[in-house]
Amino acid sequence: MVLLKRIRHGALLSVCLAAVALALEACSTMDVSPPPLLEPGVKWGLVPFVNNTETPQAGLREESIVEGLLRSGKSIDLEHYPANLNDETLFEPMDRKQQEAAMNWAKKQGIRYAFTGNVDEWRYKVGVDGEPAVGLTLKIVDVSSGRVIWSAVGSSTGWSREALSAVAQKLTKKLIQPLPLNKS
Repeated sequence: MVLLKRIRHGALLSVCLAAVALALEACSTMDVSPPPLLEPGVKWGLVPFVNNTETPQAGLREESIVEGLLRSGKSIDLEHYPANLNDETLFEPMDRKQQEAAMNWAKKQGIRYAFTGNVDEWRYKVGVDGEPAVGLTLKIVDVSSGRVIWSAVGSSTGWSREALSAVAQKLTKKLIQPLPLNKS
């Protein structure tokens, strides 16, 4: 009888844990293309992210997160585009023309692969809880052809007391996790 109660208690606990896991997973959505075959030992570059939000400098914030994660977790050395190729300010977002100029810079530098993307949401939701919400598109571009060889898109929300940058960092890490990137 005691064994039966323990089994029921264990089953109830398992169901509760599964429900919590599903609830937490429902807070984010991701679509990631299969990892590409990448040429080893080539130069990598970071190209500006397009900010499609109303939040000033959201693209610059995501660039910083991507750069940090690639340099630490993936051990990739990135050549960062020159500051004059992104003149995003509090009142003027970075646009596609600047991204194109940065891709031309990458070609001149002999960079083979460029990491770039878009920020589509970067805000705290309106309401009592003020939950952080992030929406991103990440891309790897073959600089010589201009072709996107890998992409991932995701969105995530956090808890009301969670930092927006923490939600963005977790989402970015999940999106780039399957990439086979290592220093050569």
